[in-house]
Amino acid sequence: MAEILAKYRIESRLPLEKAAAAICVEEGVGTWTKLKTLKPEIERKYGADIVELDRKARTATIAYSSGEYSHDIGGIPQLLSFVAGNLFGLSELRNVRLLDIELPRNIVKLFRGPRFGIEGVRKLTGVKNRPLIGTIIKPKIGLPPREQAEVFYRAAIGGVDFGKDDENLVDQRFCPLVERTQRIAEVIDRVKSETGRRVYYAINVTTRADKISDAAEPALKNGATCLMVDVTCAGYSAVQALAEDPSVKVPIHVHRAGHAAFTRNPRHGIAMLVVAKLVRLAGGDQLHTGTIVGKMEGDPKEVVPVNKFLRSKWFGLKTVTPVASGGLHPGLVQKLVKLLGRDLIINAGGGIHGFPGGTEAGARAMRQAVDATMKGIDLREYAETHRELQTALDMWGT
Repeated sequence: MAEILAKYRIESRLPLEKAAAAICVEEGVGTWTKLKTLKPEIERKYGADIVELDRKARTATIAYSSGEYSHDIGGIPQLLSFVAGNLFGLSELRNVRLLDIELPRNIVKLFRGPRFGIEGVRKLTGVKNRPLIGTIIKPKIGLPPREQAEVFYRAAIGGVDFGKDDENLVDQRFCPLVERTQRIAEVIDRVKSETGRRVYYAINVTTRADKISDAAEPALKNGATCLMVDVTCAGYSAVQALAEDPSVKVPIHVHRAGHAAFTRNPRHGIAMLVVAKLVRLAGGDQLHTGTIVGKMEGDPKEVVPVNKFLRSKWFGLKTVTPVASGGLHPGLVQKLVKLLGRDLIINAGGGIHGFPGGTEAGARAMRQAVDATMKGIDLREYAETHRELQTALDMWGT
């Protein structure tokens, strides 16, 4: 039977093979002492096994029997319990980081994955050969629906393709979800009428996994063109519930607020690549993956492979659009695209709304930076004939 493989980097006072064995015991069928109830046939069939050790890199790859896995009941939560359970608290291990998981075809094929994929998202906007330009409405919270929609309108008129709520705006009294959705839908129609461009916007419906379809229903009834879920807060099952709901016919934008609590420390926790694989299984169409440049820390050795995986073939599941977000502005666009490619959403909040000339001009500066990049023209050269870009470079540099 095909196996679930998990690769760990381990720091321990024990030799690597003994530290890895401790993980096998904890995550497999054992415990800290001998068991009268553990029959040899159970251990052979369901026990975890070390399949590879790299002493120089201090990594161990451990195999878990997929015969343990029950998709109908367990889903992604059960997968996580195999590869990322109690092991992080083992006293024998000073640090342990789950670097990657490899899932057999028979498990991946149990999931529907993304509904749209990169090509589906591009089709929504008609943007084919450049990164999509996104914006987070700022301030994060506090704007009433009319002002929230007006900010998005200015951004869209300036050249933004995509807008979104931030992670802590859902259905507060100052900005009710239904009214916000209605006003955003009006803006989307207005932009189409005035410019011919198709833009879309992610309404945040993050809540309990068992209630998320109920939360999404009023958004969809009132014209939502995309739904957003904070996956670390609501869980992978919340994303999956939306992706498998037949009434949800719009992309699912997956925010990762809170991820750094377990992804940031390179010596301990869970790598973003694992998160990306689980989000793709669950059905997210867009996923925040890091910027490398900007205010949010991101190591290119981690971010680039994550984006590569999201764009790659994987047992027939559709692709996922990576989202770069956090401290971005026009001066960073060229470097970002060089590092992360064109199949990307470049999401700027303060880099658009903090622009001296206002949101519309800030969006134009971002679009000019993207256009220059696609034409292979240096930003400072392009800025000589594009006033907004010049202002952005003068303010934030490159």
